[in-house]
Formats: sequence, structure tokens, C-alpha cells
Amino acid sequence: MQSKTQPRSIQVHPLDNVAIVVNEGGLPAGTVFPSGLVLREAVPEAHKVALESIPEGAAVVRYGVTIGHALRELPAGCWVYEGLLTLPEAPALDRISMERRALPNLEPLDGFTFEGYLNDDGTVGTKNILGISTTVQCVAATVEYAVKKIKAELLPKYPHVDDVVAITHLYGCGVAIDAPGSEIPIRTLRNLSLNPNLGGAPLVVSLGCEKLQPSRMLPSNTLPVLASQPYVVRLQDEQHQSFGDMVEAIVRMAEERLESLNRRRRVTRPAADLVVGLQCGGSDAFSGVTANPAVGYAADLLVRAGATVMFSEVTEVRDAIDKLTARAASAEVAEELIREMRWYDEYLARGGADRSANPTPGNKSGGLANIVEKAMGSIAKSGTSVIRGVASPGDRVTTKGLVFAATPASDFICGTLQLAASMNMHVFTTGRGTPYGLAMAPVIKVASRTALAERWSDLIDLDAGTIATGQATIPEVGEALFRMILDVASGRRQTCADRWGLHNAFALFNPAPVT
Repeated sequence: MQSKTQPRSIQVHPLDNVAIVVNEGGLPAGTVFPSGLVLREAVPEAHKVALESIPEGAAVVRYGVTIGHALRELPAGCWVYEGLLTLPEAPALDRISMERRALPNLEPLDGFTFEGYLNDDGTVGTKNILGISTTVQCVAATVEYAVKKIKAELLPKYPHVDDVVAITHLYGCGVAIDAPGSEIPIRTLRNLSLNPNLGGAPLVVSLGCEKLQPSRMLPSNTLPVLASQPYVVRLQDEQHQSFGDMVEAIVRMAEERLESLNRRRRVTRPAADLVVGLQCGGSDAFSGVTANPAVGYAADLLVRAGATVMFSEVTEVRDAIDKLTARAASAEVAEELIREMRWYDEYLARGGADRSANPTPGNKSGGLANIVEKAMGSIAKSGTSVIRGVASPGDRVTTKGLVFAATPASDFICGTLQLAASMNMHVFTTGRGTPYGLAMAPVIKVASRTALAERWSDLIDLDAGTIATGQATIPEVGEALFRMILDVASGRRQTCADRWGLHNAFALFNPAPVT
């Protein structure tokens, strides 16, 4: 292991002409690296230093790809940051090669299991939650009031039920319900209600006059057998003569469901029943060399064990789309990847934006110059497996193996859409730090830097920064994460977010007009 005071840097690929500074707090001008490279100026932690002189207009290379072109000559040892680079054009979607490269045949992993809740439809929950869905924002406050009452008065009587969650949102009325794009929030709400961690039997609260009627959100052919139990409360129905009547109706409906959920017990299930969503937020330049590659290693192990693994965030893979199509299981899957990229390009263009709106100021402070650099680090989460399927926003994923579930890069919208896709476990990497969490699925947070993991020891579940300092390898951290996923899914270990009850609100993706 290297001394903390020794200057350290990471060059990802032999072709790279920049490296990132590893030392906490950065390094001052005049610092001499073991290679003989001398810093011409102070370089912050995680930021890039030129390894050689880069002429004006020449490519700046990281991850073996061009992340920009120098706006002026960049001498060896200088700090290379966003303002010194041009943003390359995104890969042209009509010129992406459909040729798929040969991928390693990963040996199956047998014998790995977890303890989960088996649902009637064959899906498996990692939690046993009572979920109450809503068709319109108008009822949100009433449902949240009822949920507080249920948690205080009923939940203690049902010790085998983990939680009660209100699926509230800002949709349902005052929207162009039949416009192109409106199907996305509707199917998202439908599939959120059917998430495996809710037991597969939804309860719904409706106002009555809204555009999104319960029968549209949950058509009868999507509903499980409910043994003739009521599953919808309409607040405008005449029998509700007061607010108290409305709340009592919700509580009665909930108690019937609580009794059923409380009879459930965890049973041993193969790891193949896991549906794991991968996401990053508050990323930095370490994310692509520590946390995300470790998650990618764990993703490969999960795929080998037969599980479903989803990676997402369209703008954070858009600049690496040619590397993803090369991993597609078929030409059809490659075309579906391109379809989702094209749809999102057009969506951004309608709003007068493009992919350069990502990254965030915090990403840039963490050493990420632009979306190209961010994308190259982001796709490391997907590991090396064949991409077996592609899902549009709000779709339910049923394909085993590695799947691209198309979502915006927004943490909250991405998490909501992955829950709708049937996610029962979530892995979230961060370099800058975030208290992000979800009520409906456990969220394992992985830090890209040891300094963050130590400073936020009660918010971070796994430190991948040890990879940068040489204390651990990517396979070691990846395997530790794989085993942590099995433990958390089994209820043997609680994530930091769940310990504190840090659960962010649901956020729907609605590209359709609001009336």
C-alpha cells in the first residue's frame, strides 16, 4: 500500500494522455510524481493532469477515448478541466455499427440464494410492504394522513409487515391524458403498484373525477386475483360524508391487506429472483475507476447467478452507445438501444436542450469535465455481460440477465422508473455523497472515495475508494458487494438509508403536455 503523502494518480487506459489525482485534498504546484512528471500548478483531488504536452486542437484522451479537444496547448503537468476542452459530437445514431463483438462466455454461478417473499405471480420481494397507490395528486394529502394513522395504530399489530408506503405523485388530472408520451407516467404508476416488494396485490385511492381513472391505471387484465376484496376507495363516493369517513375507508381496506401480508414469511429463493437496479448520483472522476467498475463486477456475478440487472440513465450512456450495441445479444436488441437514444435526443431537442445539460456543477467540481467523460465512467456499472434486453420508460422488465432500462439521469425519476420495472434491490454509487433512499426497495450506497465513506460512515454502505489507494481490488470490492446484496435482500442486513428512514418521493417522468 502506498503512503498517503506520496503523490498518486490513476491512468485508466494506456492511450490516455491525462490521469486523475488520487491524493485527498489534491496536490500543490511543483509536486513530483514517481514517473518524473512535475505539476505546473495545483491540481484538485479527482481532477485531471496532462501526462504529456497536448497541442491546441489535439484530442484529450481518458478511458482510451477522446473526451474533448484542447482549446490551447496543454503542457505536461498542467491541470486539465472543463474550460480547456471542447465537447465532441455525440456518436451519430445512423452510423452506429451493428457488428457485435465476441464476448466472454461467463460460467453460470450456482448455489447462491437469498431469503425473500414469494408472490402469486412468481416474483419475489426483498421487503414485505403494504403499498397504497393513488390515481391523482388531489388525494395525496388524504392518503398520507391515512398512512400515518395506519403506521401508528395498525402496523404494530402486524410485525411481519415491514412498512406502509403511499405512492403519491403530481399526475392524474390537468394533463393531456391521451397525448403522445402520456403512456409513460400511466404505465409507470401501474407497474409501481405491481412491484414485487408490495406483494403483487395493489390498493388504490381515487378522487373520482380525475382523468386517470383506476380502470385505466390498472386494467383488469393486469390485476392479480384479489379474492373479491375491494381494492379501490373513491373519495367522492356518496357514502363518504366526511373526511373522517374517507380516512376510515382507506384504513379498513388497508387492514384487510395487512392481515394477508402478515401471514407471509421469507423463504429460500435462488439469486435468479433478484431484480437489481444500478444507478449513480453525485458522481466524480473516481466513480468510473472505483465504485462503478466494482458494481460492474458484482453485476456480472449476478448475471451469472441468473438474476436480472438493470442499468439506466440515457444521457449517461449516450456517448458510449457504440460500446453498448457491440454487446447486444442480437441485432434487434442493438436497434432497441439506438431507438431509445434517438427518442431521448428528440425529447431533449423539443425542450431546446441537449446532452450537454449533464453533468451537474457538483460532477464538475468532482473532476468530470463533460458528459463524454461521465458516460465512459457510467457504463462501467454494466460490467461485461451481454445486453439481453431494452425497456422503455415505465415498462416492466421480465428478461433475465443484463437489461438497459431507459430513464432520464435524474436520480429520483430513474429510481421511480426502476421500481416500476420490478426492481427489488437497488445499488447506488456516489462520489460527492447523497442521502438518497427509496421506501419500496433497499438502497445500497457505494462510495467512490474513502474520504467520503469515512466522513459519511452512517450513510455509506460500502467503500470502493480502497481500489484507488491500492488497499483492495475491483474483484474484491465487487464480490463484497455481491454478498452484501444477498444479505440485504434476505433482511439479514439493513442499509443506512433504511436505518434512518431516508426515503425520497416518487418522481414521474411525464414528457406529455400539461393542460
